[in-house]
Amino acid sequence: MTLDDLARTIAARASADPDSSWTAKLLAKGPEKCAEKFGEEAVEAIIEAVKGDRARLTSEAADVLFHLLVMLQSRGVALDDVMAELDRRQGTSGLSEKASRLKD
Repeated sequence: MTLDDLARTIAARASADPDSSWTAKLLAKGPEKCAEKFGEEAVEAIIEAVKGDRARLTSEAADVLFHLLVMLQSRGVALDDVMAELDRRQGTSGLSEKASRLKD
């Protein structure tokens, strides 16, 4: 499964009955709850990275990606838009890119 596939599945489940879909239930709670859940999963991934548990980090990283896509869906941000931003940044030094954002 690719991130595109997962994003399409999340978009399809957005209109599902919240009683039948975790994704629909989370989206029905609103963008703030989706963001909170993403943050929780990110912290869990950080903890596993610090511990050095590769298997748990892999599992938590999958949760982070899933919940990132749910959060994006909750605000109507397409994965394609995120990928276009990454494409735009490709070939630019990370230091230069960060400096350009600090000027804004």
